[in-house]
Amino acid sequence: MNSTAVCEDGKVRCQWCTATPEYIAYHDKEWGYPVDDDIRLFEKITLESFQSGLSWRTILAKRENFRAAFAGFDYNKVAAFGENDIMRLLADSGIVRHRKKIEAAINNAQQAKLIVKEYGSLAAYFWRFEPNQTTLATPQSISVSDVSKVLSKDLKKKGWKFVGPTTVYAFMQAMGLINDHAEYCAYRDEVQKAREKFNKPKTIAI
Repeated sequence: MNSTAVCEDGKVRCQWCTATPEYIAYHDKEWGYPVDDDIRLFEKITLESFQSGLSWRTILAKRENFRAAFAGFDYNKVAAFGENDIMRLLADSGIVRHRKKIEAAINNAQQAKLIVKEYGSLAAYFWRFEPNQTTLATPQSISVSDVSKVLSKDLKKKGWKFVGPTTVYAFMQAMGLINDHAEYCAYRDEVQKAREKFNKPKTIAI
């Protein structure tokens, strides 16, 4: 929904971030800014996987608990989690206790290591799927795209789980592969400037 709202500080922001105060900081400082840090990329796609069927508000409120439970989302450490860790996570009321999603996070960490081995970094892999910015839909008018379908299919082919095209599209929005801030949002231009300064990561020969 390409709509905006005037907030208490007088700034115009995307309508969705007015739902709760916690969204404001996330919207202003994180959402849409390009990311090339592998830990943050793995964290985000993992949290988006956990969000499936829930609201982002629920996940955002538990994010620090998730970070503590999943070793700061260091995929090398998560990849080594075993049954004892699964039982520990299932007993942790600070996160979403969903066995299949927990197992998927561990599995995906293992697959992430293989992607890094092949492409040099998760960033280099994910940014290969940056869509042509001139062909994007109106901001926040869709929840899935042709590119998110392609990326989802490729991840699944590589063995990832809980990475459907809607989950992947939300990941792309948040990590800056597209600038999906509303047209009159005060932060759309800031994100665009950040994108213009961003050095797109390249595959490193291993």
